[in-house]
Amino acid sequence: MIEALAPVGSAGVTGKPLLKVADLHGWYGESHVLHGVDLEVAAGEVVTLLGRNGAGKTTTLKAVMGILPKRRGSIVFDGRETISLPSRAIARAGIALCPEERAIFSSLSVEENLMLPPQVLPGGLSREQIFELFPNLAERLSSQGTKLSGGEQQMLAIARILRTGAKLLLLDEPTEGLAPVIVQHIGRTISRLKQEGFTIVLVEQNFRFAASVADRHYVVEQGRVVDMIHNDELDENIDKLHAYLGV
Repeated sequence: MIEALAPVGSAGVTGKPLLKVADLHGWYGESHVLHGVDLEVAAGEVVTLLGRNGAGKTTTLKAVMGILPKRRGSIVFDGRETISLPSRAIARAGIALCPEERAIFSSLSVEENLMLPPQVLPGGLSREQIFELFPNLAERLSSQGTKLSGGEQQMLAIARILRTGAKLLLLDEPTEGLAPVIVQHIGRTISRLKQEGFTIVLVEQNFRFAASVADRHYVVEQGRVVDMIHNDELDENIDKLHAYLGV
């Protein structure tokens, strides 16, 4: 367990929906890309969005975060409707996005990147807690973003949102392009965060990784949720899942 971690909620799944998305539609310009997404995430859960490239998984995260240009439907977070809120207000409410591209500022040091976002809610991790999760960052504090490996950039991107005090973490492809040893580290980190009460929605192409950390999996096809599978039901649904994912 992480020593002296500030609590963000009761450890484990409470059953109460922290996030409820209903009939969510979204557009990029004139392109209608989300076609009525429905999903729920309980406080303390790790839930994955699975699907082929272009299915709408990342777009769903962007819609929840408020950075999709045009949205329609309902997104209720912690009992509050957020569909009409700008992304800055959604961030202040307690949602944080770690994008696939990581968005590390190359001209800033690790320390400067880490300290850049403000703490918007109580419960953000301290530097000491972050360095316990990611010892590599403590060793690279003065290194510029351009000097970091892909794995170190991903650690920094996750660490940065953990400072904010967010209740809901949206992680977009956190293992993409990383060495197996780093993937294992990211998996252990997500499991530890779950034990401490963090709620996580994870977009992931690596199905083996998703199965190792998640409670449930939503399958997304053509901008819709077409199935939901509990992690303990994977074996009996593996053929269907392979068909969904084209593997």
